[in-house]
Amino acid sequence: MTPTAPALPLDFDACYRAASGRDGRWDGRFYLGVTSTGIYCRPSCPARKPLPENCRFFPSAAACVASGFRACKRCRPEAVPGTRDWDARGDLVGRAVRRIRDGAVDAVGVAGLARELAVSERHLRRMLIEEVGAGPLQLALTRRAHAARALIDETDLPLADIAFAAGFGSVRQFGEVMREHFGVAPSQLARRHGEAASGPSSDERPMLALRLRTRAPYDAAALRASLVAHAIPGRDVIGGDGSTEHALDAPGGTAVARVHWAEVSATAGLATAFGTTIGIPVTLELPRLADAMPAIAVVRRMLDLDADPAQIAEALGADPRLAPLVAARPGLRMPAARSAHETALGTVLGQQVSLAAARTLQGRLAARFAQPFTGVAAAAKFHGGLDVAAIARESADALREALGLTRSRAETLRSLAVALTGGLDISAGADRERARRELATLRGIGPWTVEMIAMRALGDPDAYPAGDLILRRALGDPAPRDAVRIAADWRPYRGYATQHLWADFLETSARKDPA
Repeated sequence: MTPTAPALPLDFDACYRAASGRDGRWDGRFYLGVTSTGIYCRPSCPARKPLPENCRFFPSAAACVASGFRACKRCRPEAVPGTRDWDARGDLVGRAVRRIRDGAVDAVGVAGLARELAVSERHLRRMLIEEVGAGPLQLALTRRAHAARALIDETDLPLADIAFAAGFGSVRQFGEVMREHFGVAPSQLARRHGEAASGPSSDERPMLALRLRTRAPYDAAALRASLVAHAIPGRDVIGGDGSTEHALDAPGGTAVARVHWAEVSATAGLATAFGTTIGIPVTLELPRLADAMPAIAVVRRMLDLDADPAQIAEALGADPRLAPLVAARPGLRMPAARSAHETALGTVLGQQVSLAAARTLQGRLAARFAQPFTGVAAAAKFHGGLDVAAIARESADALREALGLTRSRAETLRSLAVALTGGLDISAGADRERARRELATLRGIGPWTVEMIAMRALGDPDAYPAGDLILRRALGDPAPRDAVRIAADWRPYRGYATQHLWADFLETSARKDPA
């Protein structure tokens, strides 16, 4: 089996060998359905492996459920972290899976998703079934069911609140879907917090303490250093205890995510073997429970919790330049944007200036063009999300004076804001090549800016800013064309290779400029 996005049909013999070896590195890349019991498992399930004639293999948990299987209670396949396999693909199926993963069906429905992708519902469903084994609605329902199972396991919220926090339209639908996925009613699923659980009262802001699952190893120090080095005043707060707080733009207002890095480091230090999973402790304060899923999706992108470090190490570890870096930081992650628009506009402000200067300019932008505050109490020290339409309405001269920019930079900033309000799609589910082409047509946006936006906003694991000064220094200062040639064998993970080459610089910057 190759480390690429799974597609039907899976190779039966290869899957059976991997499952027989109980290798956790394959968890989430395929699932085992057992016809004699009607359950599905992760490949590493400790139960005795069934006979080959009783096995079916699927590329997704949703495909298992669509075929009538329910989740194994022993290996808990629904607790497997997500996968970034689909992020390496720019085709229709890859874009659809990414959008569904980020809640598109919850927000606009299957019909709306098809319109966004410029295809018919029938064609979208056919393509997803062919490659993922399940249609868009089944993928969305499985996403909700797995989220609800995690909330049942980790919080003391009443089941009715969990239903709506996970995106279900009614308690009845919640019960039906959970029975389909787990074989029992939600009330029969075990709770760590006990049955006498209670959630926030109607006058309280929901606060959730979660452990978001990810694959080990996880380089907590490098990820925190990257977040600190790029922290925006008014949008990020670096705590004296080593924690970081981040304002998130949720549908109901501004939410706050607090990452407890001392605990993350301790947890990550106990699990360093490829194939194991760990829980990253994160506290979310939300405007409303319905914002739980959108906020969790943002945090997972920011902390790159769906990455597969074994897959990345396999792809990059054979290169003589990268091998020592990968060995030193086997769990290095590539943090993505909390807001595609904020990141794109901030990237323009960061052109040809230091990280510290870029943060200052981004802080001015966040303060000057913050949307009206409608967030949680803890978010009072934060600015709301950017009002991109307000930026587009400003003249270049006004932006230059308000932010302290050169006229050319102000014109580029305004042009990008106009393009974004005019429909330029740079979200994680966008057509990446189209987005790159449209960005490149804007005056003042060159290859470096395009690739930085592709890396952070589009979430492209193969984005590669070949002209980046720090990157080129780490490579021995080649010309950009030669830097592209050097990285040819790193595809489709040139973005992770870039993060490895930046890592020392970012850690130094985080210590020097602790925001």
